Amino acid sequence: MPAHNLFEYAIIRIVPRVEREEFLNVGVILYSRPAKFLAALYTLNSDRLLAFNSELDIAELDNYLQSLDRICKGAVNAGPIGQLDLASRFRWLTATRSTIIQTSKVHPGFCNEPAAALERLFHEMVL
Repeated sequence: MPAHNLFEYAIIRIVPRVEREEFLNVGVILYSRPAKFLAALYTLNSDRLLAFNSELDIAELDNYLQSLDRICKGAVNAGPIGQLDLASRFRWLTATRSTIIQTSKVHPGFCNEPAAALERLFHEMVL
């Protein structure tokens, strides 16, 4: 029987106008120390985002989210943050920010398979 792993997750949000504090959920970051797992899933719905702020640069947002994904994977081109251990990368990615890309508070859960939990949360919270 697979292990029942503790995991933590946060919702990735785009805040088109930070001063208005309105946001759209665009992704999920999930970390499980026991499973040695850190990954993110995201999508950008241009129509929805541009309805909030027609001046958004969707390509630039996608570039920032790709950087987030590289940090999760610990890619060589992820800079110094990408070279930290999994827990430190997750804490850095989910730190409170007042920028256009933010994350929710961190929430806990249990799962047998972190990748499946990430997919489930992505479908429930984003799509």
